[in-house]
Amino acid sequence: MIAETSRLKIRQLTVDDAAFVLRLTNEPSTIENIGDKGLRTIDDAEQFILEGPWTEQHDQGYGQFAIELKTDNELIGVCGILYRTKLELTDVGFALLPAFWRQGFAFEAASAVMDYGHDVLGVYNITGLTSDSNMASISLLEKLGMRYQKMVSMSGDRVADTRVYSEFGLTSSTSQKASAD
Repeated sequence: MIAETSRLKIRQLTVDDAAFVLRLTNEPSTIENIGDKGLRTIDDAEQFILEGPWTEQHDQGYGQFAIELKTDNELIGVCGILYRTKLELTDVGFALLPAFWRQGFAFEAASAVMDYGHDVLGVYNITGLTSDSNMASISLLEKLGMRYQKMVSMSGDRVADTRVYSEFGLTSSTSQKASAD
């Protein structure tokens, strides 16, 4: 268990979550805002959970985590702490099924995961990354107390297409990733 809130349980993803991960990653909103992960089968999703970018940082306590409702253990999304090597930033990331939007679940999960990042992982400054047009994520990052810092490129090309938000402003990578090396 990573964290627990009044309505949610946040835990490690397992291969038993493959059907959910396949569904979530193929939601049009996930593809639009996070990108197409190329998952088309349960086997693809299982491999992604075992070796993909959402969990490759597992040994260090980083990764995307499953968000479950406490009432019935229904999976509703993912939220996690990811270290972005290229950017030398630690960010909170989240994706929920559309049926669970606008109910406060993303804020609740992200707040708990950020506490985990600070208290357990020892990350001083957590950032948030979002596309320039994702107003819901921008609003959530601001509600979490973050402020816009700059635009960066996530795709490897030279077009800066991703907004960086930060709790305390951008700092050196050593303070970003204090315990993850």
